[in-house]
Amino acid sequence: MDRTILHCDCNSFFASVESALNPEYLSVPMAVCGDPEDRHGIVLAKNELAKKYGIQTAETVFSAKKKCPNLVIASPHYDEYQRYSKLVNGIYSEYTELVEPFGIDESWLDVTASRRLFGTGEEIAYQIKERVKRELGITISVGVSFNKVFAKLGSDYKKPDAVTVISRENFKSIVFPLPVSDLLYVGKKTTEQLLTLGVRTIGDLAHTSRELLIKKLGKMGNMLYDYANGLDDAPVSIEGRDELKSISNGFTFKHDLVSYQECKVGLDFLCDEIGRRLRERHIKCNTVALTIKDTYLVSIQRQHSLFNATDISREIANTAFDILRTEWPEGKPIRMLTVSVSGFVDAANSYTQLDLFSDPCDDSRDREKKREETIDVIRKKFGSLSISTGAILDSDIGVSGKKTKR
Repeated sequence: MDRTILHCDCNSFFASVESALNPEYLSVPMAVCGDPEDRHGIVLAKNELAKKYGIQTAETVFSAKKKCPNLVIASPHYDEYQRYSKLVNGIYSEYTELVEPFGIDESWLDVTASRRLFGTGEEIAYQIKERVKRELGITISVGVSFNKVFAKLGSDYKKPDAVTVISRENFKSIVFPLPVSDLLYVGKKTTEQLLTLGVRTIGDLAHTSRELLIKKLGKMGNMLYDYANGLDDAPVSIEGRDELKSISNGFTFKHDLVSYQECKVGLDFLCDEIGRRLRERHIKCNTVALTIKDTYLVSIQRQHSLFNATDISREIANTAFDILRTEWPEGKPIRMLTVSVSGFVDAANSYTQLDLFSDPCDDSRDREKKREETIDVIRKKFGSLSISTGAILDSDIGVSGKKTKR
């Protein structure tokens, strides 16, 4: 018996959430955009009325305004997007425990075992779609199929607020005419490689020999052959979906940083949040990585392994600062910094290793840890902006009093 897989995709998610929170946006062309003052002045999402003007995601606000002078600009609220994502997935989980999120606004559902309770895959899709619209005020498009790849093609096939069924009986008529770039994991480079073989549509790909695709693309060719021919059997997996690989925090500064002093303030700001998130999860990190992006958007990334695992913000910031001073000359402009930590261990089971020169009576590390934990308690009670360092408050790089994206 075939599986029944749904792929649910929230339509224009950021814009839909903003409209649910602010109904006045429903009647005007609106786009969610980054703040031009923080040099994030691009379109992140747009509603259906804005799409009619040809406004594209990632184009500049200036360009979008030229197309639609009366375009209403909404600032992003990432905490709300996370909250709505959890609410939407909560509705999904009432129909099956097999829910696999694919980004903040998409999820696969295996409803094979749910059909006896809720009806066919198509009926379940309509039930979920109407519930999300009624309870949350946003719309989703749902693809229904016998595998994950075709289910995702189905959710993309007709938007917004639609259900598309791709079955064994109709998949060739629906899927084969689509551009090969519509297939999952076929990016720009792979599309160009396939064009050299004369492959322009998914149907072309399905009729290309497996051996030729493997010769041209390696393992990717083998996988794409299966995808095009409806042979994907990957399960909807909940295993490891909460497994944390890294924690990162990045910021594009109000102006380019040129002095090490400014960079240190920026790194302290970023690592303050990273340390809090480590302590919240009761884990420590063994590796710190720093990504530096210059004013021309050229970036480098370097990482450093720690002698002792840590969840102390100041230690992470000092390590990141050491990387920066080693890899980047003072005075060379920096547009953006991102700090990432990885190599996690359980905080309860970690220990501090002493070297030959360590003072076993030195408790400065413990005192710093207690200081940061006290700050965590204050911020949890009075808000994230209730306490900060003087250096951050006095800076003009755009971090004072501003929440970061996670």
